[in-house]
Order: sequence, then structure tokens, then C-alpha cells
Amino acid sequence: MSDQLTSWLRTTVPAVWAALVAYAVTAGAPGWLVDALGDAGPTLVVPLVLAAVYAGLRRLEPHMPPWLTRIVLGSNVPPTYPPATTGRHAAGTATPPRG
Repeated sequence: MSDQLTSWLRTTVPAVWAALVAYAVTAGAPGWLVDALGDAGPTLVVPLVLAAVYAGLRRLEPHMPPWLTRIVLGSNVPPTYPPATTGRHAAGTATPPRG
């Protein structure tokens, strides 16, 4: 599998799990929790759950068996990236002043 596909899967699959968890939370959340948020409830809950699920999965990844990692992250192998260039004209760096 290409690194591009692996990185896409390892971003998208946890987002789908987080969306499912967020849906379950908003569907069954107690009134005292969601009523206070009003219409902003789903808008706030989804990104917070996404962040929590993604962070939790990344933290648990070294302790999960490969089959479970494939299910919850989409791939049990993280993508590899080429080393960043360190030349004078590397992206995002300015040319130092002369003098």
C-alpha cells in the first residue's frame, strides 16, 4: 500500500469512528448536557469527540494487536515520509542576509 493511501486511511478511518461515537453521544446524551449547549451542541461535540478519539487511538496504538490497529486506524503500519530538505532554499525558510 502506498504511503499516501496509508496516511489517508489513518486519518479517515479514525474520523469515521469518531463520527460514530459523536453520533451516539449526541443521540443518547442526557438533557442537562446538551440543553445547555442549545443548537451549538452537535457543532461542539463532534470536533471534541473527534480529537479525543483520535488522540486516544494514537496513544493506544503501540499496545494494540495488529488486527485491531487495522480496524480502528485503517492500517497497522504508519506511513513513512522522506526527510525534509535542509538546503538554503528549502520551503518555508528565508535566505539569510549577507553582510
